[in-house]
Amino acid sequence: MTNFYLTFALALVSILWVELVRDCYHALAHVVPPLYRLHIWHHKVFRPDLTPVSEEIYRQAHWYNDVPEALVMLLLSCLPLLVSYSNDLPLPWLASAGSIYTAVFLLGAIARGLGISGVDELTDITHRPGEFKSIPSDLFVNRPYHWRHHFDNQNAYFCGTITLVDKFMGTALSLKGKKVAVTGASGTLGKALLKQLTLAGAKVTAFTSSSQEITLNIKGEVTPVKTISWSINQEDDLARELEKIDILILNHGINVHQERSDSAIAKSYEINAFSSLRLMELFFKTVKTNKDIVTKEVWVNTSEAEVNPAFSPLYELSKRTLGDLVTLRRLDAPCIVRKLILGPFKSNLNPIGIMSADWVAKQIVTAAKRDFRNIIVTINPLTFLGFPIKEFCQSTYFRFFTKNSSDKN
Repeated sequence: MTNFYLTFALALVSILWVELVRDCYHALAHVVPPLYRLHIWHHKVFRPDLTPVSEEIYRQAHWYNDVPEALVMLLLSCLPLLVSYSNDLPLPWLASAGSIYTAVFLLGAIARGLGISGVDELTDITHRPGEFKSIPSDLFVNRPYHWRHHFDNQNAYFCGTITLVDKFMGTALSLKGKKVAVTGASGTLGKALLKQLTLAGAKVTAFTSSSQEITLNIKGEVTPVKTISWSINQEDDLARELEKIDILILNHGINVHQERSDSAIAKSYEINAFSSLRLMELFFKTVKTNKDIVTKEVWVNTSEAEVNPAFSPLYELSKRTLGDLVTLRRLDAPCIVRKLILGPFKSNLNPIGIMSADWVAKQIVTAAKRDFRNIIVTINPLTFLGFPIKEFCQSTYFRFFTKNSSDKN
């Protein structure tokens, strides 16, 4: 019985294996000239609305790219079968699941190359034209996810079905050329984020309450940053700027430490929760086109105070409120919303923090490029256990007991 389960597992692994082969082949096709000469046909086919440039080029692209890719997958799909036979596992033919799976893709590519009517609608799902009905998926490739490979950055988003290879390579989100705005930009983490984003190829804008222009020291060179001053309760003044932004990072906050007066309560909630919520809603209104849906994002610094004591009650309560509201709103968000769940880093708000802001910022950018939607950076192992459970349960609760206003009759 144990061998049977091993063989059945091998069947699943054989399918995963050919998917890994396909994605690695795709990535190599962008760096190996002979493969790229074949693969470039795949990028000649589509307009930004995913309609083919011509029927002839569409068919040729499958002969030059999809068919060779499927043949490589089919050849390497024999490896799990050889492993099954060489280890005398029962029902070794189950290990041919990857070969059968690949044969379906090969036949579909051949049919599209021959121009058989209707086959493309059944077998070329990620290239179908039309409005996007969802944001880029996390674990599995959908149309919005793959669109980015064609029109955002051809050297990223390589995966065809499962996003595992992109997550491993850090190509599940390209920051190159992205216009990124950071609130709280004059703070320790704000400056560190601006630096790491710039190193990743982003074009950064600093949103700050300070009137001074922000500069970055990168590799010994002092670089000025586009700086826009704003104040709490004046979020609408940023509406025009938000139209130009691809990624908005909500990072501003305040820590009143041991205070508990009514003014301290109001100030904590207004700055730490409601201001960020208003900016997020303003940003959502800028998401209007297919391109906006796939390229615009919001990253919200909620901190690990969502699940752990912060030893500053009002900071903890206000940040937890922000985290809860973000969990609720991203159920219907028109773009990707990431949470930054950060542990104690040294800053003006937390002078006894343990982690360095530069290291935290680097981990945030690295995790975002691997498309983590909840980015946890902390020294506390309990957060890695507690936050996913809390987020799943709360998200499920909100999903069952609330509904989108657009669903109302």
